[in-house]
Amino acid sequence: MYLLLAAHPEGAAIQRISPTGKATADARVVTLGELPGVVREFEAQRPRWVWHRAMDWYPELLTQGIELERCHDLALCGAILAHSEFTADTDYARHAVKLTQDDDSAPPRVLQPPAPPADQGALFDDLAPSTTKAGLAELKAEFAAQQHAVAQVPTDEQRKQRLQLLLAAESACAIIAVEMQHAGVPWREELHQQILADVLGPRPPMGHRPPALEALCAELRTILNSPGLNPDSPQDLMRALHRNGIEVKSTRQWELQESKHPAIQPLLAYKKLSRLHTANGWAWLDAWVQDGRFHPEYVVGGVVSGRWASRGGGALQIPRNIRAAVHANPGHKLIVADASQLEPRVLVALAQDTKMAEAARDKDLYAGIAAQGFGGDRGKAKIALLGAIYGATTGESGRLMPQLTRTYPRAVGFVEQAARQGEAGRTVTTRLGRSSPPPSTGWLRSQQSTTAEEQRRADNLARSRGRFTRNFVVQGSAAEWAACWLAELRRRLRAMRAEGSPSGELVFFLHDEVMVHAPDDAVEACIQAIEEAAAAAKELMFGRIPVEFPVSVAVVESYDKAK
Repeated sequence: MYLLLAAHPEGAAIQRISPTGKATADARVVTLGELPGVVREFEAQRPRWVWHRAMDWYPELLTQGIELERCHDLALCGAILAHSEFTADTDYARHAVKLTQDDDSAPPRVLQPPAPPADQGALFDDLAPSTTKAGLAELKAEFAAQQHAVAQVPTDEQRKQRLQLLLAAESACAIIAVEMQHAGVPWREELHQQILADVLGPRPPMGHRPPALEALCAELRTILNSPGLNPDSPQDLMRALHRNGIEVKSTRQWELQESKHPAIQPLLAYKKLSRLHTANGWAWLDAWVQDGRFHPEYVVGGVVSGRWASRGGGALQIPRNIRAAVHANPGHKLIVADASQLEPRVLVALAQDTKMAEAARDKDLYAGIAAQGFGGDRGKAKIALLGAIYGATTGESGRLMPQLTRTYPRAVGFVEQAARQGEAGRTVTTRLGRSSPPPSTGWLRSQQSTTAEEQRRADNLARSRGRFTRNFVVQGSAAEWAACWLAELRRRLRAMRAEGSPSGELVFFLHDEVMVHAPDDAVEACIQAIEEAAAAAKELMFGRIPVEFPVSVAVVESYDKAK
């Protein structure tokens, strides 16, 4: 059963609709005060809630103690359908293309799918969130259009089933992200404050540097003979460095380390402590940790490859030097699980490389590859394989590539084909159907070179896009596996609670890592759920293939002990 939930002048409207988006009952209009009780009543029938965005409704429902089983997130699903190769020949995708081209013939639609980003190398850049508000009629029309688009996908190569899985997993992640933000990461504020005090000194007044930073600033001023130096100003710092003969083009760490000047070490120390102070210092603690929990804002599918992003709090960048503050409650443990070598193993499955699958069986993948083709040198095997995935063709990676290609022609051929597609201006698509953005107008113009210099620039841009697409198809498929893993794990944890058994709660997710906060007596059951969910995710995506996706699990009191 599908239930559409939309904004209404009186509060909210709920309407039962068919799988094709047609209304099957009159809309029920309720006030926002009545909504939690009505939703709880409907949830007993196990519907799939259809809404614009989970963030529009779910946070408030969670505060009322209402946890929903499943949804269809129109904003997330629309972004996939608008640009997927699987739906390229559908009315929905053609409409999206007209919108991105400002075509006056495109019919108006409240929920307009976002245009693809202009920067083709932005594998890790956040996408702009949608802020559109829509009512019942608009959401119903959008849901019908999306369902029709899926129905138009040819059934050959099981594309339709894959796409449906992607939409379901993405929508499940929308729910999970809100639930994790609501639950929060267990955080010991006093431990965080002690870490800051040990490294930076006592908390300074607002607008002042901590003692450790002030001392390093004074040292830099003396060494660089710049009494008024402000190390936090890149322009001021660059001028001081140049006056002292340190000819650098930036203040990036790797470039500064090339100089032997006595100012470099205190400057690097200052930059490191400054990052801690600004990114996770006392102001961050005041803003983001309440009642012993860190509540970050996740953005599902916020990166072009499908990876998550974070809108606030730096959830995806918890630095190692404060992870000790991530601490389980008394009588609980943190279960930190990560998928070992996820992207390389996804490549094995995508390429159907039997020999590489054998290398990964019951062992470390890099060690298996080393034994088969690199004389047992694991380091060389890792450099070669990651070079193939990320397009590193120079240095040691480039020298090792011929050996990797001879040993695993299918795996290397798969990413090479993706690179050629990108270089030619075409798109690539993940296992379940998320496609890379098409080349920008500027990129296309660059390929129409008329001089030797323009040709060199065009070739460089083409190779850059090739590196983007070769990694996109692997990284994006890995993100899909992780989404299925999350959804399957949530389902299992919910089932444990429904049976009256002690269960953990999902509190953190980072690309290929999950954290479950569990009572001591639920740890073993949660570990089993994590491992079973990983196996189920593999089978959902690839079927019963001879490729393993092992998950390493650490049961710890605090996050810093996990690795």
